[in-house]
Amino acid sequence: MRIVLATAFGLALAAGAGGAWAAETATYPVVVRDGRIEPARLEVPAGVKIKLTIRNEGPGPCEFENPDLRVEKVLAPGASSFVVIHPLRPGSYRFFDEFHPDTSEMLLIAK
Repeated sequence: MRIVLATAFGLALAAGAGGAWAAETATYPVVVRDGRIEPARLEVPAGVKIKLTIRNEGPGPCEFENPDLRVEKVLAPGASSFVVIHPLRPGSYRFFDEFHPDTSEMLLIAK
C-alpha cells in the first residue's frame, strides 16, 4: 500500500512540474502577409525554449522556414500554426517565406 501511495505521489509531482515548465515557454506572434514577415526583427532570450505562433494573413500559401534550425512550416491562406525552437545560442537567425525569399525576412536575435 505504501508503495502505491508513494508512486502516486511521485507521479503527481512529476505531472505538476511538467505543467509549470510548459507554462514558462515564452510565445512570440509572427504574421506572414503579402510576401512580408512581421515583425522583421525579433529579439528573444538566448538559452531558453521559445514558441513562435505563425499566422498567414496573405492571399496565398506561405512557407515559413529556417533551414539551419530545421524549422519549416507551410500554411494555407488564413491558417495558423506554431513552432517550438529549442534553446538558442546568442546570435542572429534568418527566417523567410520560401515563396517570397527576396521580400520576406525576419531576423530572430537571441541575446
